[in-house]
Amino acid sequence: QLYDLRFRLFDTAGLDEARDDSLEARMQAQTERAVEEADLVLLLIDARAGVTPLDAHFAAWLRRADTPVVLIANKCEGEAGEAGRLEAYGLGLGEAVPLSAEHGLGLSDLHDAMQPFAEASGGASAQADEEPEGPEEAGEGPLQLAIVGRPNVGKSTLVNRLIGEERLLTGPEAGITRDAIAVDWQFKGRGLRLYDTAGLRRRPRVSEKLEKLSVADALRAIRFAHVVVLLIDAEMPMEKQDLTIASMVLDEGRALVIGVNKWDACAEREAAMQTIRDRLQRSLPQSRGIPVVTLSALQGRNLERLLDAVFEVYETWNRRIATGDLNRWLEAVTQAHPPPMARGRRIRLKYITQAKSRPPTFAIFCSRPDALPASYLRYLENTLREDFALPGTPIRLNLRKGDNPYAKKRKGRAAS
Repeated sequence: QLYDLRFRLFDTAGLDEARDDSLEARMQAQTERAVEEADLVLLLIDARAGVTPLDAHFAAWLRRADTPVVLIANKCEGEAGEAGRLEAYGLGLGEAVPLSAEHGLGLSDLHDAMQPFAEASGGASAQADEEPEGPEEAGEGPLQLAIVGRPNVGKSTLVNRLIGEERLLTGPEAGITRDAIAVDWQFKGRGLRLYDTAGLRRRPRVSEKLEKLSVADALRAIRFAHVVVLLIDAEMPMEKQDLTIASMVLDEGRALVIGVNKWDACAEREAAMQTIRDRLQRSLPQSRGIPVVTLSALQGRNLERLLDAVFEVYETWNRRIATGDLNRWLEAVTQAHPPPMARGRRIRLKYITQAKSRPPTFAIFCSRPDALPASYLRYLENTLREDFALPGTPIRLNLRKGDNPYAKKRKGRAAS
């Protein structure tokens, strides 16, 4: 949004004259498609560098296109860019709007240049007071789904296959995706916001500043996601970095689905699946019940199964369990396997309630929370997951010292 103008902005990969199978050629094809679908094109030039031959070439191309163009001369702060801005008249696209993107100068001029095209395309100015509340504002926003994994496992290809169009740039080169790219989409009438993220390598191998920013953006997408699909390569299944990413997702409290991509190219399928199960069980015991879906993003196989698994773990991630059911369960599991002794006295688990969902979080009131061993907590977590059907989602157990707070309330009412 720019002042009262609301619009959807597409940042392209840049213009480069190439017509082969190179990455530059695929970037050019994506840019051409964006121009065809847009209502307005903003052609950005570097005013300090002046008009380059490539600027002139692509200005001529845009003049032949049907989409209107607004010319912008960037880096016009001070007097260093004035000569380049005046030179831009020769591109045949009218007067260039002087702008400094870094310092936020010239935005009012850009607004005035864009407004006639917004009105011509039927776009309205932003009237926040008159617009109906959207689904996100009403608390019914789309399911946030992040696709993560090591570089070159097919994350962008998967997103393109899901949405049914070549929205994201793909190719055999690792590291094409640099930012977490959000795509709004619907599946069977349910809204999703897909996040295609940069590949995550082991930390010692991340040295360039740009890659560090890309990794930080991917981690941010995980933190804001509801469900995360960890995409792994069927020919190199569940390597150490895959396990590290899975552990990070679970530590963040996100629901997790593992997608095994390139399954069509895997020669030893049974061995690959057994490797995945063994490494999950050995290295991530908290991952019990996480769905593992084999697929081929390139050929579009098993994508519906993947999304069904996503919606299933999302429902589990949102589940709430009645307090009465939880306390009957607590009584049964403590009778079957009593808590250990501490200083000659048995630790008493008095009460349990679900504090929140997303992920399911439970508060257990006990006599000595500091003395309850981690092994007994794991027993409670595993039994809770199994008895209440909570696979594929992290569970939080918080120990608190004190009496049953609801029993106190009942006593107070009885006394009154």
